Amino acid sequence: MVWLEYLLPLIFLFPMAAMGGIVIALRSLHDARVQSPFDAPLREPGQALRHRLDQAFSSLFLNGALGPIISLAPLVYGMGRMLFVSRQEWVEWALYGLLSTLLVLAFSLLLVRDYQRIRRLKLGLACELAVGQELERLIRPEAHPYYVFHDVPTDSFTIDHVVVTPHGVFVLETRARALAIGSDGRELNQVAVERERLRFPHWHERRPLHKTRQAVAWLTQWLERRCGVPVPVRGVLVLPGWEIDTTESAGDVLVVSGEQLSKQLTDLKPGTLSDPIHDKIIYLLMERARLVELRHLRQPSV
Repeated sequence: MVWLEYLLPLIFLFPMAAMGGIVIALRSLHDARVQSPFDAPLREPGQALRHRLDQAFSSLFLNGALGPIISLAPLVYGMGRMLFVSRQEWVEWALYGLLSTLLVLAFSLLLVRDYQRIRRLKLGLACELAVGQELERLIRPEAHPYYVFHDVPTDSFTIDHVVVTPHGVFVLETRARALAIGSDGRELNQVAVERERLRFPHWHERRPLHKTRQAVAWLTQWLERRCGVPVPVRGVLVLPGWEIDTTESAGDVLVVSGEQLSKQLTDLKPGTLSDPIHDKIIYLLMERARLVELRHLRQPSV
C-alpha cells in the first residue's frame, strides 16, 4: 500500500519527538519567582523586568534546544523514506532540504530576536536597579517620613516607582537608552526635552513622556477617589547616563538623569499632605500591591 511508504518513516521521528518533550518539560522547571512568607509581596526594583528577563531566557533556551531537533526532522523523515521506496525522487529530496533550510533560518531569526531582547532588558534592569538604589537613600526613621514603592501595578500597566513624601507623591518612570555615537567615534549623551517628545542625538521619542503623564493621571484619579481629597502627584522621568536639556520642556514632567535623585525629590514640594492622608496613601498602595500579587498567585500556571 502506497500510504505505508509515507506513514512508516514516522517511526524515525519518535526519538526526536521524545527529545522535544524533554526540552519542553525542562523549560517548565525554570521559574525564578519567589514568594514572601509574610503578607507583604516581594517587590524589588525592576521586578517586572526580572520576570520578563526570565521569560526571555526561557524562550532562548527553548528556541536553541528545539531548533536543531525540528530543523533535522524533514531530513530524518526523508532518510526513513529511503528504506521503503525502491526509487528515489530528487524533487522530493529537494523539498526536504528546502524545508530544513527554512526551519534553520526561522529559528536563527528567533535566536537573534531573543538575544536582542535580552540585551535591552538587561540594560533596562541595570537602570532600574540604579534608580532604586538612589531612591533607597530616602528611607529614614519615622522623623523622615518617605516611603518608596517599586513596580506599582495599575489597571493596564506598571509604574516603575512611586515615592510618598510629606509634600506630595512622585511617579517615577525609568527609561534605559544606550548612548549615541558621533561621526568622530565619541559618545553623545545629551537629550533635549520638548513639550511632547525627547530629542536624542539621532532620534526622537514621544512615548516616555506620554507614559509618565499617563501614570500621573491614573494615580491622581485613583488616590482622589479613595482619599476623598485631591492629592498632589508629580511625574518624574529618569534617563540614567544622559545630560538633560530642559530649555524647551513643558514643566509638568521633570526629566532628570538620576544623579542626586534623592536630593532632588527632597527639595521638590508640589503640595502638602496631612499626616492622616500621608499614612492612608501608604496603606492604599501597600494594599493594592498585595491584592494584585495574590490575584497573580491564584491564576493557574500555563
